[in-house]
Amino acid sequence: MAQTEMRKTVLTIAALLLASVCALRAQVQDWITVPMDASRTGVSIPNADNIDKAIGSVARGVYTAPNGRQFRGSVAQVAKLMIDAQPDMAFVKEVICKSSAPMERRRPQSEISNLIVDRLMICAAEKTGKCVDVGITNFGGIRTDLPQGEIILDDVLSMLPFKNYVTYVEVPGKELRRLFEQMAARRPEVVGGVKLTFNKGRLEEAIVQGRPLEDGRYYGVATVDFLLDGGDSINLARNARSLIITDCLMRDALLPYLRELGREGRELSYHLDDRITVKE
Repeated sequence: MAQTEMRKTVLTIAALLLASVCALRAQVQDWITVPMDASRTGVSIPNADNIDKAIGSVARGVYTAPNGRQFRGSVAQVAKLMIDAQPDMAFVKEVICKSSAPMERRRPQSEISNLIVDRLMICAAEKTGKCVDVGITNFGGIRTDLPQGEIILDDVLSMLPFKNYVTYVEVPGKELRRLFEQMAARRPEVVGGVKLTFNKGRLEEAIVQGRPLEDGRYYGVATVDFLLDGGDSINLARNARSLIITDCLMRDALLPYLRELGREGRELSYHLDDRITVKE
């Protein structure tokens, strides 16, 4: 895995040099999104089957770019390094499915965050056999958007890069209320199975599976282990009476669904709903 990550780092640097990037920086939490301008070379992001077309080729010390331009010296050396690495990176270039529009992360909710938490709930229920009422994860765990068009495995791995494991925890309603009040005061996180209304930094309404939240009742919550004890200031294990950490990574809760879409020829899309309303 370390070698693969090193190759990905080298490829990223090489692609920036090769495509003569014109960087327009957009702050995304603590990560940077860098749009790439390939006007000098015509280079695009390759999948497993179009390496020559996307990146070009090197022969006798000369790099021929996809748009026909030729380069020698250090540019050709970098190009050869990137091209030679592609066979080892082919598995992350697998096309999973297609999307008719970009799927962008946005607070208080977005299509991609809703999809992720809803699949998290389904996975937790399947893995544990428990009744899952609520899904909670953090926007900080979703690191990139998904593009329009072909979605490759690397897109999903980049979006959900952390080794966060799908987790079931059973907590009293008063702890959920505390967490929802914290979200209202600070910032919304990714939720499913609920309808929350925030008004001027306060929790105005909390509905769980169509019924008002009850402080004394216990609820089954699907989450990730990172959020059990203080990750992103969330403590879902507090006062829990049941806890199961599965062997399923968060991204593996999503990938089977995306692959099913690809096999069936259906495009990826999802919905917004009234799970979080921010009145101010």
